Amino acid sequence: MRETETILVIDDELHIRTILTYMLEQEHFRVIQASCGAEALEMLDDILPDLVLLDIMMPDMDGFTVLSRIRGQFRTHNLPVILLTARGETDQKVRGLQAGANDYLIKPFVPDELLLRVRNMLQLSRNQRDANPLTGLPGNRAIDHELRRRLEAAQSFGFCYCDLDHFKAYNDYYGYARGDRVLSMFAEILTREILELAGGAFLGHVGGDDFVAITGADEVEAFAKRVVAVFDERIPEHYEPVDWSRGYVELPDRGGESKRFPPISLTVAAIVDRDGRFGHVGRLNAVAAELKQYGKAQAGSAVVVERRGARDVVEPVVTAHRTDES
Repeated sequence: MRETETILVIDDELHIRTILTYMLEQEHFRVIQASCGAEALEMLDDILPDLVLLDIMMPDMDGFTVLSRIRGQFRTHNLPVILLTARGETDQKVRGLQAGANDYLIKPFVPDELLLRVRNMLQLSRNQRDANPLTGLPGNRAIDHELRRRLEAAQSFGFCYCDLDHFKAYNDYYGYARGDRVLSMFAEILTREILELAGGAFLGHVGGDDFVAITGADEVEAFAKRVVAVFDERIPEHYEPVDWSRGYVELPDRGGESKRFPPISLTVAAIVDRDGRFGHVGRLNAVAAELKQYGKAQAGSAVVVERRGARDVVEPVVTAHRTDES
């Protein structure tokens, strides 16, 4: 059986919190309450619920501010949020959805509708979390759906395929626990950079050390370069100083011979799709794989940009790791 799911109710009106708590507990959800935005944000430092029901109109800190704080933190950026709004506040509903709310409910609540929206949101959240429990980012099914949606709509967008180089050697040398910390760090970098972009950006975790980002068509190259720059700045934190200074870790190969592996680097294949020119996901992925192979042949981290679909316009932008001895 699935563990009891926790719902955080944020509303300054006691009778609203009481009604919601009763309705949700009847359906075997665990409910925690916050009477204001500041209290809720403090609770979220210690508790990560499965869903938030957030009132818009609160005196100390309105729901938009609380939502912005939730979306601006790595730990809570994917937390599902349903806004609670009074009937007729159409402009507030739109503003809330644009700010990152997943759904909204109108007061006074219709019990069946409330429970249906809550269950649907929790199911969607489970599907995403189950795909990659380490980072909490959407997995392959969500990535495929997002790409198909944009291609079928002939949207213009930027697509980044991000892959860590020499990550397996790092795992073998330092252990999987430290490898997971590298992946979490990289997910945090990607998330922070995605949050700086215009609305509609998407971030997914394919699996292992492979990630995907979807941006605006005119944002993709700058986004990729920023991600590489921050990654190169942060990765030395995950090495012992002597290993980083030396510029490699040493491991035996299958034959027992010692082999040197450079520090983890990052390859980003960046593609601009305008007006659905790729047509289908398979072709887009094939071009990304070709660019990624080219980037991995470079020394250190690399961004490889493709703009028109022709192989002769591949533009490598390479940044190399620097050690104390280089």
